[in-house]
Amino acid sequence: MRKGEQTRAAILDVALELASRNGLEGLTIGLLADRMNMSKSGVFAHFGSREDLQMEVLKLYHHRFEQEVFFPSVKEPRGLPRLESMFARWVKRVSVEIASGCIYISGAVEYDDRPGPIRESLVAMVRAWQGALLRAVQQSIDCGALKAGTDPQQLVYEMYGLILALHHDARFLRVPGAIDRANRGFARLIENYRNPVQNT
Repeated sequence: MRKGEQTRAAILDVALELASRNGLEGLTIGLLADRMNMSKSGVFAHFGSREDLQMEVLKLYHHRFEQEVFFPSVKEPRGLPRLESMFARWVKRVSVEIASGCIYISGAVEYDDRPGPIRESLVAMVRAWQGALLRAVQQSIDCGALKAGTDPQQLVYEMYGLILALHHDARFLRVPGAIDRANRGFARLIENYRNPVQNT
């Protein structure tokens, strides 16, 4: 990368770290300039506005989520292997974010009633992930691994509940063993929906 691109990438890395800890609304040009030992105008040269910066941080977070969770999982065979990989990698990412924070989760709190392009982008990203989970569940039903009457939306809802509980207990309450509880909860969830006539 050119020097300007390297600087911009470095700014985004630090901005993502700050946003993960303080939320997207807690991200300011001034705070970022201090962390980067740059002037505010130097940061503004790479991002035209605070909202542009927030949007780029959100895109970077989504890109890394896809690289760590989604793309490796879709390499697994369709059906339960893929769905289980998606959940396992999701839990792994959340376990890393216990020390920092999840922008999807904090963003849902920050922008639940705040209209605008950041909320729209955040909603689109979360829905894209939910859509991927729904497809994986449907494929598991189609191949006979899960019961024919399984409601994909209900199963994804319950998976989301496990992740939110994990984040809450591990990050907010600092409860030991939260990751193991999430994994046991998912195993029990899958067992409840598993097709008894096919062990896949």
